[in-house]
Amino acid sequence: MAKKKTGPAKDTADEKAHGTGGRRGWRIWRPRAGPVLRFALKWGLVAAIWCVFITLCLAAWFATDLPDLGRLTSIDRKPSVTLLAADGSMIASYGDLYGNQLRLSDMPPYLREAVIATEDRRFYDHFGIDPLGIVRAILIDLRAGRLVQGGSTITQQLAKNIFLTPDRTVRRKGQEVLLALWLEWKFSKDEILALYLNRVYLGAGTYGVDAAARKYFGKPAGKLTIFEAAILAGMLKAPSRANPLSDPQSAAERAHVVLDNMVAAGYLSAEDESRVRQDPGIATFGNDTPPSGQYFADWVLDQVSSYVNFSDRDLVVTTTLDPKLQKLAEAEITTMMNAESTKLGAGQAALVSLDPSGAVRAMVGGRDYRQSQFNRATQAQRQPGSAFKAFVYLAGFEHGFTPDTHLIDGPLQIGGWRPDNYNAKFYGDVSLREAFARSLNSVAVQLSERSGRRSVTEAARRLGITSPLAPDASIALGTSEVNLLELTGAYAAFDNGGNAVWPRGIETISDREGNVLYRRSGDGPGRVMKPRQVVQMLDVMASVVDWGTGTAAKIGRPAAGKTGTSQDFRDAWFIGFTAQLVTGIWFGNDDNKAMDKVTGGTGPARLWKSYMTKALAGQPNRPLPMPNVPAEPVVAAVPAAGSSTTMSGGQSDAASPDLNAIIDRMMQERNNRK
Repeated sequence: MAKKKTGPAKDTADEKAHGTGGRRGWRIWRPRAGPVLRFALKWGLVAAIWCVFITLCLAAWFATDLPDLGRLTSIDRKPSVTLLAADGSMIASYGDLYGNQLRLSDMPPYLREAVIATEDRRFYDHFGIDPLGIVRAILIDLRAGRLVQGGSTITQQLAKNIFLTPDRTVRRKGQEVLLALWLEWKFSKDEILALYLNRVYLGAGTYGVDAAARKYFGKPAGKLTIFEAAILAGMLKAPSRANPLSDPQSAAERAHVVLDNMVAAGYLSAEDESRVRQDPGIATFGNDTPPSGQYFADWVLDQVSSYVNFSDRDLVVTTTLDPKLQKLAEAEITTMMNAESTKLGAGQAALVSLDPSGAVRAMVGGRDYRQSQFNRATQAQRQPGSAFKAFVYLAGFEHGFTPDTHLIDGPLQIGGWRPDNYNAKFYGDVSLREAFARSLNSVAVQLSERSGRRSVTEAARRLGITSPLAPDASIALGTSEVNLLELTGAYAAFDNGGNAVWPRGIETISDREGNVLYRRSGDGPGRVMKPRQVVQMLDVMASVVDWGTGTAAKIGRPAAGKTGTSQDFRDAWFIGFTAQLVTGIWFGNDDNKAMDKVTGGTGPARLWKSYMTKALAGQPNRPLPMPNVPAEPVVAAVPAAGSSTTMSGGQSDAASPDLNAIIDRMMQERNNRK
């Protein structure tokens, strides 16, 4: 019987169903899977090639105008000007300031930790680009509905700061990525971080942590505290808005956020953070006053270019400012204006204090520099009122009048103008000493007209008044506008023996290497008053403080000065001096609104007293400097007879005949009363 042929065993139903049987099952599965796999591999490879190609094209496009990589070690910046006070302390700096180039080991560890915790927590883990950071930033921004967090690494920020512009374009971002990769390939992580901390902008013209530490805290970066380091790290996002000078409160708030970041990153324990927050210096940090002497700094900076050219070098300007007197002046104005501004109806005040040689020791141009940079000590032109009478009396004394000369204080008319006294009261027969001390207007007008208005303006010019002066009859009452600095500077001549001075703020200008480019020489034009007139002016001006309108300025040591009040109480002045200092005070409103009956003998005189008492504390009680006067007779001017009862409105260098008649009539009335 023939044997049956045996073939391969038949697949079971399960094997057929699952394709796990013999070769036939295998053949059934392979035709279904093979084309899909080959398709995926083929087009995946094509896509990868195209991605590489596009990436290379983009890289080539980005690289076509990459900046010179040699700029990494070069610094392109504007020259700076640093202003120093008389004691060598810094007042202000302008331009780009760079500190010392520090190694990472030269910086306190918590400084770099504060920066890493806030700016790039994965700095030591990525290759210059942080994909995880980018994804996290996108998710945070989507959740917030606005841009609240960026994905740039410290390496990218360094590339942007050194090589690129801040333009927000795809091309610039691509170049930033390429440069970041190059930096990571070229330098170690510590070197990149050190470069970043030495070059990053931190507001107020400072570049690098060392320059910022010196600018904001007066110390090198190596001596920063943890809180100060947190302030610098917090400024990286908005250096111009959140720095200790422009907004100390925001700077302090940002520092607290940085401290929280340091705890979250493991750089600081919760206990350490609590101790940092309890630092007594932190509680008042946000309430710090703005830097002292900013009005003075602006005034000095405007003059620097008149002496030297600083387009190609850094300059160091040593000034005349006394930091102690400056802070005292600012504190006294702030205290009085905060307490009495509303009651007085005075919105602003200004102060200038200089020594008898004209060196400005303190200058305050307003209540708050942050609110208004307009300098009311140098830029505001205001009517000086009776403070201008000093020049009227000087002209009178130069024409033969003396403090003991008598005139009649009474009703007076020049054309249609009738000068009146502040209290609407006339004193009749008075000496010029009493007329000056009581600030009697009719006597000042008579003296101006007798001496000649031109003589009055010439006297003012000799002593340093440079503002335009209108030669009309009212010049005797200070109706021509002047500024506080020039008026105070003019009074210095009464305090130094009769020498006019040029109020100055600059002593020397040097470059960074110490080469002196300018040195002050001389104080002013020299003698402008004879010794006799100096003594006569000191006589009448001392009477103002002793028993006249300026008694509120008495400070228990020899002093002299003059009050001034303009029409309708729009301006109030007191300009006074001792043997050591000449100080001028002004009260008023920027909109020229009238104050509440404030005169020079009230608020300004009281502020002068408060400032000068503290400024001169501990200094010897010296008499006012009196020059030697030759022993020769002085003939007082004798009024001439006349018959007219009104004055001419025109100007003359000699006495007006009409004025002579009025004086003659007044003298006769005085004799009749006797």
